[in-house]
Amino acid sequence: MINRLYFSIDIEAEKEKIWKALWDLDMYKDWAGVFFEGSYTVANNWEVGSRVLFLAPDKSGIYSVIETHVPNKTITFKHIGTVVEGKEQPIDDDAKKWSGTTETYTIFEGENYNTLKVDIDILDEHLDFMTKTFPLALERVKQNCM
Repeated sequence: MINRLYFSIDIEAEKEKIWKALWDLDMYKDWAGVFFEGSYTVANNWEVGSRVLFLAPDKSGIYSVIETHVPNKTITFKHIGTVVEGKEQPIDDDAKKWSGTTETYTIFEGENYNTLKVDIDILDEHLDFMTKTFPLALERVKQNCM
């Protein structure tokens, strides 16, 4: 079963700095490493309709499509399927369970701080891990804005 989780963190930094802390290649590796050490992304560009690979050091992971993207404001990824040895795989029965799920990052402007909100679809089997780990990843994003 798919669960929708919501996370947020207040950050005393400009939107542009928060965005860079999220999507700059080295900074992404830092905060995503909370989930899996050595995680990284591969993308030709970050435009709507483009593919993004979210990978572990062994080049396994998932591939997604950017559904919405307003720089320094919001981005939504629609997760499609798995990647093995750097190659997108056909959608199998396991991938069908979660293919089409989304993950959205949005920055809301405040008076003295900005709020980073994340909405993400998670399978039951990953629910406990993500519930415990995502707040740690967001803290790392916040630290990278200081």
